[in-house]
Amino acid sequence: MASITKRGSTWQYMINHYVDGKRKPISKSGFSTKREAQIAAAEKELLLKKGNQVIVKEKPFASYFEEWIDLYKSNKHINTYNRYKNSVERVKEHFKDKPIQKITRADYQMFLNEYGKGKSKETVRKLNTHIRACVRDAIEEGYITVDFTRKVELNATNNAKKSEDKHLNYDDSVKLYKELFNRLSPSTSTYHLILLGLVSGLRFGELTGLTTDCFDFKLNQLKVYRAWDYKRGTGFGPLKNEQSERKISIDKKVMNEFKKLVLAVPENENKLVFYRQSSIKTVTNEGANKLLRKTLDALEIEHISIHGLRHTHASVLIYKGANIHSVSKRLGHSDIQTTLDHYSHVLKEMEERDEAIAINVYSS
Repeated sequence: MASITKRGSTWQYMINHYVDGKRKPISKSGFSTKREAQIAAAEKELLLKKGNQVIVKEKPFASYFEEWIDLYKSNKHINTYNRYKNSVERVKEHFKDKPIQKITRADYQMFLNEYGKGKSKETVRKLNTHIRACVRDAIEEGYITVDFTRKVELNATNNAKKSEDKHLNYDDSVKLYKELFNRLSPSTSTYHLILLGLVSGLRFGELTGLTTDCFDFKLNQLKVYRAWDYKRGTGFGPLKNEQSERKISIDKKVMNEFKKLVLAVPENENKLVFYRQSSIKTVTNEGANKLLRKTLDALEIEHISIHGLRHTHASVLIYKGANIHSVSKRLGHSDIQTTLDHYSHVLKEMEERDEAIAINVYSS
């Protein structure tokens, strides 16, 4: 049974723990109320009864988080791994060397509130998701007993740009599709890349990672099995997840244009379709976005990014009645929930449209 005592203005617990017959008491202080100390002591005793190893040595939260990432997230896609590393930097900036054992829910809420200034709620959510996963493992490993990320509020002061603002509507996508065909030229493959992004929904790294063997002109299919490190030009890398390796059908008109392009691609050791004689070795994200903006300006259409082509492709498919499972598979999402989360606004729009049809189905 743990003993609960008051030390100054805070409370502490002490558990008489024995290892190999030797008394090794475990204590923790800093609780605001006696009740908090009692609950924490009960949770610690439960862990001891289950035979879990209790680690009482304090460890800086930032250090634990960084070690956790290197242990559990090092095999993730480079972009995902870098986002986790960025989360560590935010923790270092705020908590410094504060031990994970001394962080309270209030401390963590203050951290999120501070981080959320000038950020979107989605940005805050992503940071919290990274940290919450780490904290839950810290509980499993006995470093802490209470999940200080539980039921926190994700406060943000900057409204995120909604998904529906990041894509073109169907009519504008048709205009862009037609205009891109008018601009295609083997001498500048960037327009080909933009067109393929629109009709395939591929991520930019997947587009730049396409090689001549990825195109099946008999079946009019595209094989996606690796990505190109377009930020540093260091070579091929893994796809974002297992589901990202896929084959997708492309319309014949587009494939005919790529048949011409593949024949005109400058010889290069990696057989890249969007090859450039530069350090990056492919069309750059900046260059592609610049040309896309130029094309949209000519059509008097509001700007979207190259990644917005992916949103456009998915949104148009869903709005046209494509099965959500098929869309998820085509996009290479890790699971269908990701697709539902990203395109819920389109599904809601379809639901409203279908309701109108249902109401008037027997109307004369």
